[in-house]
Amino acid sequence: MARDYSADIADPLAQEIVNNVGVWVDREVKPVASEFEHADEFPEPLLKGMSNMGLFGIKIPEAYGGLDLSFECYAGVCMELARGWMSLAGIINTHVLVGYAISEYGTEAQKQKYLPKLVEPEIRCALTITEPDAGSDAQAIKTTAKRDGDDYIINGQKMWVTNGHRAGVYLAMTKTDVTANPRHKGITAFLVDAGTPGFTPGRRLEKLGYKGVETTELTFDDCRVPATQVLGGGEGRGFQHIMSALEVGRINVAARGVGVAQAAFDDSIRYAQIREAFGKPIFEHQAQQLRLAEMLVKIRAARLLTLDAARKKDSGARSDLDAGIAKLYSTEIANECALDALRIHGGVGYSKELPLERYYRDAPLMIIAEGTSDIQKTVIARAIVKEYPV
Repeated sequence: MARDYSADIADPLAQEIVNNVGVWVDREVKPVASEFEHADEFPEPLLKGMSNMGLFGIKIPEAYGGLDLSFECYAGVCMELARGWMSLAGIINTHVLVGYAISEYGTEAQKQKYLPKLVEPEIRCALTITEPDAGSDAQAIKTTAKRDGDDYIINGQKMWVTNGHRAGVYLAMTKTDVTANPRHKGITAFLVDAGTPGFTPGRRLEKLGYKGVETTELTFDDCRVPATQVLGGGEGRGFQHIMSALEVGRINVAARGVGVAQAAFDDSIRYAQIREAFGKPIFEHQAQQLRLAEMLVKIRAARLLTLDAARKKDSGARSDLDAGIAKLYSTEIANECALDALRIHGGVGYSKELPLERYYRDAPLMIIAEGTSDIQKTVIARAIVKEYPV
């Protein structure tokens, strides 16, 4: 590891944990990431290592067996995981996000049922929002849940579900009132267990990058779910619950952007000092110096923005603005840094001999995941206009 990337974290315990994860990433992840990624193989041995470090229980309250660490610590951990391989930070994302939703909004029975199982993890989690005709406009979902005695009957289709084949519990956004105005008041979130009759994980979707973790379709076909599985126990609050949880997801994706950009920079600064052109290392050419300097400034800014958003979430205050800013900036610069790294490496960077082409394929996902860059700009604009009343 070129430097201690945990240095920007204030809490000494969190700093130690992030540093230990970074050491593990350098030792265990980097040597094998490309092999798993090129084979599009789920990295079971690496998940065992993450579990041994307690990472799946990082945000689970201590009362249910978790570590209950800060979002600042979580952001730092995700940066390090993504520095080794972005998919690892994606695998943990929906797990932590759904666990947070249950911790914050679930009934006590729901917490008792699920949270202890998420720590090891005995089961993993998936989030289902997007549909064939509803992406950025999440309120346009068509999946319905109709009350039938002590149950609800769910019908609909979901798309782009991370962990879709491997999850044990799915947080599903549905409409319980299709006539509600505003629309979000008709949205309810359910905790749906894997294996529930009428609930079927579908085909695995092939992707440009983000390999090793499955992304799937899901189908609800007269899926009968007990009313006790409504998150929080009441209808009409699902949109608020899931949007709050997505703040956690956006911090994760911002951290992933930092990690990928950092990996691209680390590879580039080393290569620039050993590769010679025109009789001297290419680092001594001003064009490459300027490119590397710009990369470092962007990464530094993205890291601090992401940690700032995490601290805001830790404070208990609403952090949609801060998470949106961090997510927007960090993911955009990840794409820029991945391309700059290819420019620095030249032809060898375009080959599969080095991980540069993996960074370049992984980076575009992050400007889409957990809300596109345009959605983040809309979130930011709506938040800041409230601070400048006319």
